[in-house]
Amino acid sequence: MIHTLAITDLSLRRGERTLFAGLSFSLGAGEAVALTGANGAGKTSLLRAVAGFLRPEAGEVAFRDGDDQPIEVDLARAHEVHLLGHLDGLKGQRTARDELMFQSQWLGRSHHGIDHAVETLGLKPLLDLEVRKLSAGQRRRLAMARLIGSPRALWLLDEPLSPLDAKWREAVGTMMARHLDGGGLILAAVHDPLPIPTRALDLGAGR
Repeated sequence: MIHTLAITDLSLRRGERTLFAGLSFSLGAGEAVALTGANGAGKTSLLRAVAGFLRPEAGEVAFRDGDDQPIEVDLARAHEVHLLGHLDGLKGQRTARDELMFQSQWLGRSHHGIDHAVETLGLKPLLDLEVRKLSAGQRRRLAMARLIGSPRALWLLDEPLSPLDAKWREAVGTMMARHLDGGGLILAAVHDPLPIPTRALDLGAGR
């Protein structure tokens, strides 16, 4: 299980533009880091680089276990990392139930994970509706269900609260706190503060 995410001298580019260079930080079990900065500063790109979808110009993304031993990067990403992007990545023609089952099973569902996700995120009244008929907030709750339905150590979250009302922001905050209490890690790109204690990492004004 991932205990530490270590970023060392990371540089990222988008096309001909350097987003940032020489970025180093670490994130340990039970911690949350909030990525802040202007649009275009590289918050989403950093999440994608950690997840393995964007190749850095330079530097290293590394994962370590509880004994401070390195975890093979591809193995860690395949089994211990969740990326929840700004776009929910849901199939509109499926019912919410079918989409939740597909997402959770594809990512490695736990024995009681789906039931727990439905209860925690209030999805029961939505399960028989097609995803395309859900509101933005309902879609975000459905997308977030994979975090519980298929537990993984490191959550990479891109603006996770943006479509949620106050009630569900509080509920998601409780969900995040439980994840951290269990030794999980959260790295989130945000404009609004997360409802949990975080350490801020400002990527700057963009270019």
